[in-house]
Amino acid sequence: MFEERTLGYALARSLFVFPFLALALFLIVLSGAHRSLSPDLLLSSYAVPGEGEPLRFCRSRLGSFPLHIVLSGLLLFDQIPHPHLAIPPLSSFTRRDDIFVAYSVHHSAVTNSRCSAGSSTAEPPKDELLGGLMSPAIDGASCLSRHQSAWYRRKPSNHTPSTHLIRRLRRYEALHKKCGPNTELYKKAVEQLVSDTGTAAAECNYVVWVPSDGLGNRIISIASAFLYALLNDKVLLLHLTDDMGDLFCEPFPETSWVLPSDFPVRYSWVLEKDHGYGNLLKNKLLSNDMDTANASSPAFLYLHLVHSNDEFDKMFYCEEGQQLLRKFSWLLLRSNQYFAPAFFLVPEFDTELSLLFPEKTAVFHHLGTYLFHPSNTVWGYITRYYEAYLANAKSRLGIQIRLFGKADFDSHSDYIIDCALTKRLLPNVNLTDTALPTITGAKPRSVLVTSLRSGYFEKLRNMYYEHATTTGEVISVHQPSHEEEQHSEKLNHNMKAFAEIYLLSLSDALITSPFSTFGYVAQGLGGLRPWLLVRPDDHDLCLHSMSMEPCFHFPPSYDCKARKKVDIGSVAPFLRHCEDFPRGVRLFD
Repeated sequence: MFEERTLGYALARSLFVFPFLALALFLIVLSGAHRSLSPDLLLSSYAVPGEGEPLRFCRSRLGSFPLHIVLSGLLLFDQIPHPHLAIPPLSSFTRRDDIFVAYSVHHSAVTNSRCSAGSSTAEPPKDELLGGLMSPAIDGASCLSRHQSAWYRRKPSNHTPSTHLIRRLRRYEALHKKCGPNTELYKKAVEQLVSDTGTAAAECNYVVWVPSDGLGNRIISIASAFLYALLNDKVLLLHLTDDMGDLFCEPFPETSWVLPSDFPVRYSWVLEKDHGYGNLLKNKLLSNDMDTANASSPAFLYLHLVHSNDEFDKMFYCEEGQQLLRKFSWLLLRSNQYFAPAFFLVPEFDTELSLLFPEKTAVFHHLGTYLFHPSNTVWGYITRYYEAYLANAKSRLGIQIRLFGKADFDSHSDYIIDCALTKRLLPNVNLTDTALPTITGAKPRSVLVTSLRSGYFEKLRNMYYEHATTTGEVISVHQPSHEEEQHSEKLNHNMKAFAEIYLLSLSDALITSPFSTFGYVAQGLGGLRPWLLVRPDDHDLCLHSMSMEPCFHFPPSYDCKARKKVDIGSVAPFLRHCEDFPRGVRLFD
């Protein structure tokens, strides 16, 4: 009798599955979701379980699967009686992500799972909010990468955000929602700006970020500007030009960080002359100890924090300068630098920064992970490439190559390969016996190369194509694009660049080029200490960095307390000269 019931159940389940899939496909077309979920992916997302195996819906496959369709399927499935099938109450599903569960036919356990090609085991649950760093208030559909990115990282981050940082981020989000674009307080602040009363007492104060140089420079400067806003209870707004229009998701819930297009001030060189903080100090039209309530002062100030600024501009990093700037409701900030390390030298920020970042080498890691979520378009680039070329790899090595001058290709490419071989990041090849056997059925080790040129990728690919490895491993080499020249003024170029930065950040190990902000962002997002293409001595070809922080290339050389020039890399134990650019400084623990 029991066997007959079991057989009947199996038949009923089979009869249910295929009509449900047909209905689901029909509803997808009606809902418009077919634009992001193809039928072949849908069909591969459901696996009919064998005896004692769990029924799995793959999170990676159903990232855009309409919630009402999945719920409908579960409701129908719940009607099939079976003494050993346990279904949690549907009222417990609060988010789309909660739908991706595994139902065990012979066990009552319900676990989150993610399926990958050739995998028959479920991974443990992922912390999609990253220890509370992310706000749960943002809808996952508007930014798929916020909730899905954790599933593409093999290991959780070893760098836990402090509870103080989490509290401050929630507080900042509330401030941004209250003062952000299209609110009454924002409109009032703009009216004060237009009426030339920018230093009048205001409930909301703003920092407007203005772009400079390439994408890597822009990202590290946005992170620095956000830290400045966080420390001073100001609202950060970004002047996003057309070449940045669809790169990032909105990081803050129920508001926007994009400066409205009708903002009355636009950046030009005239701003530096008439409103530049450093220029006004130089011409004694402004002083750090002035009383802005009684003195004539501009409605806003422009902060020139690019690499070529002078010592007057760099007074921004002094405590008295910070106290003056706090009195202005509007600040425009232009930078191509990662200037966050300078705040650790301002005494009034000491306690707050220690609470925010007990681990100083994780400042950009936390800020970057919090702020920079690929837009759904860019996330599509990332996930499609990842699933096609990287998902099945045993390990992943990222190699980021950028030249800032001329170099002989053969010698430079040999140098990069020798670094990977001597540091055992890649296996050697046998140059004499090309018929060495490989390990049958073993997963390959993947190498992701990013470069404006294709030659580095081709040389490495050909090396492992033409010769067997001494370990028997198979090495697959990939390069998403080779644009030949940098075109930061083009949106499509920047979208590819951000996708490749993110793919690099998913590596298990990373080799980066010196001075490159592209590499800095990748290592920071990935929480990786990179192998730098810098020769520390005559014996080592490359150097394993002691920090994953970006380098502040052109820091101030003025000690605000001593009022004299100093070696900024020796004034604090947590601030040292960068291994890849000794003139700059980097945060260390």
